[in-house]
Order: sequence, then structure tokens, then C-alpha cells
Amino acid sequence: MALTYNNMKKQHSVLLCFFFILSHFALEFKPVLAQTTSPAFACDVANNPGVKNFGFCDVSLDVSARVNDLVKRLTLEEKITMLVNTAGSVSRLGIPKYEWWSEALHGISYTGPGVKFNGVVPGATSFPQPILTSASFNETLFETIGKAVSTEARAMYNVGLAGLTYWSPNVNIYRDPRWGRGQETPGEDPTLASKYGVAYVKGLQQRDDGKKDMLKVASCCKHYTAYDVDDWKGIQRYNFNAKVTQQDLDDTFNPPFKSCVVDGNVASVMCSYNQVNGKPTCGDHDLLAGVIRGQWKLNGYIVTDCDSLNEIYWAQHYTKTPEETAALSLNSGLDLNCGSWLGKYTQGAVNQGLVNESVIDRAVSNNFATLMRLGFFDGDPKNHAYGSLGPKDVCSPEHQELAREAARQGIVLLKNSAGSLPLSPKSIKSLAVIGPNANVGYTMIGSYEGTPCKLTTPLQGLNASVATVYHPGCFNASVSCDPALADDAKKIAAAADAVVLVMGSDQSVERESKDRVNITLPGQQSLLITEVASVSKGPVILVIMSGGGMDVQFAVDNPKVTSIVWIGFPGEDGGGALADIIFGYYNPSGRLPMTWYPQSYADKVDMTNMNMRADPKTGFPGRSYRFYKGPTVFNFGDGLSYSNYKHHLVQAPKYVSIPLEEGHACRSTRCKSIDAVNEQSCSNLGYDIHLRVKNVGKMSGSHTVFLFTSPPSVHNAPQKHLLEFQKIHLTPQSEGIVKFKLDVCKHLSVVDEVGNKKVALGLHVLHIGDLRHSLTVRI
Repeated sequence: MALTYNNMKKQHSVLLCFFFILSHFALEFKPVLAQTTSPAFACDVANNPGVKNFGFCDVSLDVSARVNDLVKRLTLEEKITMLVNTAGSVSRLGIPKYEWWSEALHGISYTGPGVKFNGVVPGATSFPQPILTSASFNETLFETIGKAVSTEARAMYNVGLAGLTYWSPNVNIYRDPRWGRGQETPGEDPTLASKYGVAYVKGLQQRDDGKKDMLKVASCCKHYTAYDVDDWKGIQRYNFNAKVTQQDLDDTFNPPFKSCVVDGNVASVMCSYNQVNGKPTCGDHDLLAGVIRGQWKLNGYIVTDCDSLNEIYWAQHYTKTPEETAALSLNSGLDLNCGSWLGKYTQGAVNQGLVNESVIDRAVSNNFATLMRLGFFDGDPKNHAYGSLGPKDVCSPEHQELAREAARQGIVLLKNSAGSLPLSPKSIKSLAVIGPNANVGYTMIGSYEGTPCKLTTPLQGLNASVATVYHPGCFNASVSCDPALADDAKKIAAAADAVVLVMGSDQSVERESKDRVNITLPGQQSLLITEVASVSKGPVILVIMSGGGMDVQFAVDNPKVTSIVWIGFPGEDGGGALADIIFGYYNPSGRLPMTWYPQSYADKVDMTNMNMRADPKTGFPGRSYRFYKGPTVFNFGDGLSYSNYKHHLVQAPKYVSIPLEEGHACRSTRCKSIDAVNEQSCSNLGYDIHLRVKNVGKMSGSHTVFLFTSPPSVHNAPQKHLLEFQKIHLTPQSEGIVKFKLDVCKHLSVVDEVGNKKVALGLHVLHIGDLRHSLTVRI
């Protein structure tokens, strides 16, 4: 049902239509005169002197003491109003209402009631969707975007247009190519997703004044856990039971969330709609109180996905009464409800003896502690850190350039025949630009969007360098492309020096609540590409704008299609970034963060099968580059550059010996692995790997160096696994050293069948750049 959430989405439909109309134009929004409002904050001593006597307003006390003082002053009825996203006010204590629900997936978003755009702040910087940003494999970029977004968030908060709590990032694993929300994620690999999550969280949360326990804004890693089915062939997320092995849970699905909490110190984790092994995640004590709070030591609050409690009762029929649902979630460790369920039914749950008030105290204490760390109870924010930020700090030139740079770094060149890219703007007299996504701006933004500062379409970006002739190629310029207008498109293509075909998908094909069945290009797009390529006399560049991968094997095999470029959903200046790549103003360096499968995979594999590992007995081919055994269109990590890079291994160990204490069982018994957590002998074993990288091309460029391992075949380990990655920038003919610190317990471990971390003994094959190096781990 998800009533609150769906109603919120409907309220945005008018805005969606508006920006669809405007998407054919490069728009730049300028602030106009409008009435500003004040931010919500408590402890306003200037206007309410009495509050200075309250302990929770005393900034000299620590957070815990202030929270305890506040909770003791509240009635049970008042506490219950603090369990929902639209939290109540307590006027007698000078506490205003607060809206917890704001989103900042790739910029400040109007998806959620906590953010408003108006004449004071008409738009915010819209960065690429995370799936493209993650393709940069640049941790510094991830964090820098987070910092820019948090600055704009604080600026909008100061004029009463935004909150301080943002339910981003999405760190779910992009397990299946059909998932509509894959565009929101960092991709299929747990190492990449973990590093993205930690860096983005730090960018959002960390302050510049060195106060480590205080927050710039509060981030939230979602959706915990094993969530990646929205609506596939009628199977919906609201009642889907994800049957997951403990090995896959600890090896694939949970690592990004653990990293968010342990390494990123994230302020919140959001539990998902679905069940995991028969239990709703928002009502599973083991997953919430046991793992997030107990094992990982979350310093913050746990929140439901919006209306998840409704779904536990109405869709999953897991509980018998609404009060049981409320009690189940609170007793399991939940602190905040996106929705109204806890506001309606918690009092009844208390009256029926289903939940103790002490549990409610714990929940509101975690919520208040987060607000304390944000400075919400410190009085007027103008007098504190970031108080000087305002409309001038939103859509700043620096942030808009960062959006373009992020798109440039993420764009992936997948095919490039000799003599194709880059195009020379001096020699191209006419460029045919064809395709349903060639002249759209809004499509570039993707989901969980906000009002962008501007929109530069691919056509506009290309037209800034050369003369262009445009045709949508599809009826009504729709990605459904039914029918293709091939004859008209062929006429302009045949007369042009080069052709750029901008194809792919949009939110009508893949989005939240809409999974794909087919992973081919929609409608007659493939026909259009083939027909146009057949008459073209010069280079034909196929540009794919999409969140997920597409089966474009026909184009890979067609020699007339000379180049293929994937641009994800590239954000507000995607057209400018694409032109930078196509004309060689920027040397492409993006690498795919997910596997591109053939359509036969989608035809064969049930999307609801959550297993990651291949099963020869059933013919199940597995998922992701780590376990998949089958044909691909493109592989995780694929991507070309205009320069070539050579690698030379300078330093790497050939043997790693793990000392064991006397009497250890593995001294007398042949072991396949040893424990990677509790073994003292395993800790602090570090080795350096040095790689010399040389740019042997004619263009400066950035190059991603991957460190993979193929571990021994024990515990059904991955066939290949990403350990680390680094990006290095090199001028032509220059070289540099990339250094990796190999931690034995961290990097050479695998997760066994019951979820325990083990160091695999035997031969590990390290993949470093394009090199292979054998490393034997022994005792």
C-alpha cells in the first residue's frame, strides 16, 4: 500500500510533467524576490528566555546528558509524536515541529516533504545518478559531491526550505539487471558500494571545524537489507520474501551497510519493505537490535522505509493487530517511522502491555541525540557553524562545474574502432544527432531528483562545438520508439560527416516500483540504430542513456557502429559532459560498475532467486562478475580510454606465512582456512603492492587501477573479487606509482557457508591492472 509514500509521489507528478516539457531547453534558474522563512530549531533563548534553564538547551553538557534531561520532561503522549517523520511540537518546552524526511541521493531532492523550492532557492545542483558517479571509481569524487550537497542542504535549511536529515545514500547491491532502482546504487560490487557509501556519508556528515561528534547534515544508508525487487511480473517489494543464505547476506548484501556504520559513522540506517527469510526487516530484532545496534554499534537512529509498518500488517499479514505491528517494530530496535503508524498505534500497544515506555524512551533518545549532534537544540543556527550559508551557496559555479566533472569521470567508452572517437570539431562540418534521448534534459536527472540549476541536453552540448542536424528517430521522441522513424533519420545521417545516436531508457522503463522484463533497447531502437548505421559514411557513435545495462550485442558486432558510450543518467550538465568526451576535450576514464548481460539471462533467470552463487545442478548461472558463469555483453570494470596504459609490477609478496600459536588445530590437521576475526596471529599482517603505470598515449588522462583476487576454491568463494582501486592521472608518456596496502585478514578472507570470515589458505591470484601475480598463503 505505502499510502504516504505513494501520495507523495503523486504530488510530484505535476512537477515531473513540467520538467518533461522543459527538458528540451537549457535552463538556468535565477533567484527572484520571494519571502524567506526561518529554519526550525529549538532552544531559542532570544525569543523565549525561559528555555535557558532547561538542561537540554545547555550546550556545555554532553549529548547524552542533554537527551536524558529532555526525555524526562516529556509525557508519553509527547514522546509518541516524536516517533514519526513529521514529528510533533512541544510548545511548553520551545520545541517546534520537525520534518525528518528529506532526500539527497544525487543533490537536494523534492522527493520528500522536508524540501521545498521557491523563488528564494529555485533549484539545486543535480549531480549524476550514483550508478554513473560510481563508474568513476574515485573515492575523492564521491566525498566531494557529498560535501557540495551538504553545503546546499545547510544553505536551504537556513532559509527554511530544507531539513537536516537526509535519507541517502542507497547502498543496495545492484544484484539483477532488471531492477528499476539500480540507477540509485553504486553497482553490483560490495567493495565499491562500501567505499561509495562511506565516502558519500563522510561528505554529507563531516564538519569543517573538527567536531567529530557533531554533524553537518545527517545521512542514512538504505535499504537494509537484501532489497532489490520492486515490481517484477506482479511480484512487489511490499510482500516479497527474500530467501537469502547467511553466506550471501554477510558476503554480498550487508557489507555496504556495515561499512556505512563502522567506517562512515552514518547517523541512520533505513530498514526495507521486504521480508528476509520470512521476517519483515523492520520487525526483525536480530537484524536491527542484534546487528545494526549490537554488532556494528550504530551511533544514530533506525528508520523505516515509508509506510513499511503498513505493509507488515496489510500486505504481509505478519501481525494480527496494528498495535502488535507497532510493538514488534519498536521492540526490534526501530526508532523512527516514516509514516503515521507509530503515531496512531503506539499508545494502544502500551495500554495492552505489548511495549514498555522504556523502549519508547530508547527510540526517542536516539532520534533526539541525532538532532543534538546537528545543532537543532543549540539555538539560532545563524550563530553557529554554517549559519552564514544561504541562497548564494546553492547552484554555485563550483558545484555546477563539479556536476559536469562527475559526469565526465563516470562516462564509459565501451567500443571505439580506429578512426572513430574522438571526433575533431574542426573537421566535422555537419553532425547528425538522432534518437529519443538526444534532446531531453529531464531524463538525464533520473529519479529522486530535485529542480536542477540548469539542463544541458546532449544536442545542446554537441551543438556548442559543431553544426548539428537533429531528428528524434522515434515517434513522439519517446524511448518506447514505436514506431521508429528510420527513413527520415537515414536521410540526415547519410548527409552528415558523423552520426551520434542517443538512445536508451528513461523513468518509464526503469525506476522505483518498475522493474524491467527485457534488458534490450526499448521498442524499435535497435532497428533504428542498424538502419541509420547502414547509410552513414562516417563514424557512428551509439550513446546509451540508462540506469541499467542493455543487451546491445548487435551493435558491438556491427562494424558500422564504430563507438559505444554509456552515460547513465548524467545529471544537469550531461549534454556538456558528453560533448567533452566525444570531441576529445576530456579523456574518458569511466569503468562499468555492473555486468551487462544478454537478454537470454533475463529469459532464463528468475529475478526473485536471491542466490548469488552459481548452481550447476539446477543450471542457475549465478550473479555479478564475482559468481556469474555465462556470456556477457560487457563486464564489470570494462571501459576504454583515448590513451593506452602499461603496467609494471614493482613490488608484491609471493608468500604470506601466518604464524599460529602452539597447539592450534591447524598445526596437526590440514585446514582450508583459518578464522579471520579472532586469530591474533592473523592480525596486523600487512604487505605492500607497488605498481608502475605509464601513459603511453598522446593525451593526458586518468586511469583506474583495480586490485582483484581470485582466491582458492574454498567455501564456495568468489571466482574473482575486487579488493581495492585507485585512480591516477598521468600526462602523455609520464608514469607514476600506485601503492596498495594488502591486509591479510581483510583482503585475503572469504565468507564461509555460515557467515564467518575466514582467511583462505593456498594459492591466491592477484589481478593488478592487466597483470597476474600468484600469492600463496600458508601457515
